[in-house]
Amino acid sequence: MGNNKHFATRMFGDLRRSHLRVFHSFAILLLAGGLASAQQSERVSLPDAPTAKQNDAPKKQQTQGTFKTTLEIMGKRSVFFPELATGRGPLSAHRKLELALDETIAPSRSLGSAFTSGISQARNGLPGYGQEWGGYGKRLGSSMASNATSHMFGTFLLPAMLHQDPRYFVKLHARFGGRVVYALRSLVVTRTDSGGEAFNWSGIIGSLAAEALANTYLPDAERTSGKTFSRFGIRMGFSAVGYVAKEYWPTIFKNLRMSKLVQSGQSDPGTVGPTAPSGPPVKPPQ
Repeated sequence: MGNNKHFATRMFGDLRRSHLRVFHSFAILLLAGGLASAQQSERVSLPDAPTAKQNDAPKKQQTQGTFKTTLEIMGKRSVFFPELATGRGPLSAHRKLELALDETIAPSRSLGSAFTSGISQARNGLPGYGQEWGGYGKRLGSSMASNATSHMFGTFLLPAMLHQDPRYFVKLHARFGGRVVYALRSLVVTRTDSGGEAFNWSGIIGSLAAEALANTYLPDAERTSGKTFSRFGIRMGFSAVGYVAKEYWPTIFKNLRMSKLVQSGQSDPGTVGPTAPSGPPVKPPQ
């Protein structure tokens, strides 16, 4: 009987100690959870310093911050339009040659040649090439050849000789009309290596030289002065449309929410705005 009583007392003591250990552990967990919640609440309640500074910053600083954020989203370099500028420093002759090669094989040029060759075939342009797939292939080949020649003259040879910058500098911060006018103006006014502005001899003479050289491989009926200048005018018209597309390409890219491509290394399409040319001060964009 005594043994049973002693066993029951010891068993009750063990259970009591076990309950106390469980209670202490539970209390510690509650205390730790309370501290964590308090710390989290304290972090949430802290003011967002960058937002407060941004709200209190002058309008000029906000514009610069927006510009920097836009550049980060767009990436560093365009694959579709490799001539979109990503820096303000001048290009060496070697870099201008590389840019001419990049433009020649860019997707924008291949798609443009395929599109214009289809239009030419539908209108029976260059009739000496005939119709069907054989005629389309000849038109496509001649279009790509003239584009390559235009880039070699207009992006490499003439810019290297005249010290002109063949890249396109996106205006970025302006109204629709202002950006379109700026894009069309870039057809005849270009940036120099020193940061100023000059008549775009490189782009215009380069396009004319490409059409003149095309007379060596086009059908005989196309090798006249009138046909040469007609093709030159058409090329300049498509170039004007291309300048507008370049101006809005970063905006289109951003609106399509394709930033994952930038993160994966396909940097398309990063640009920088042009600096003020030498001479009288330029009014900042609205």
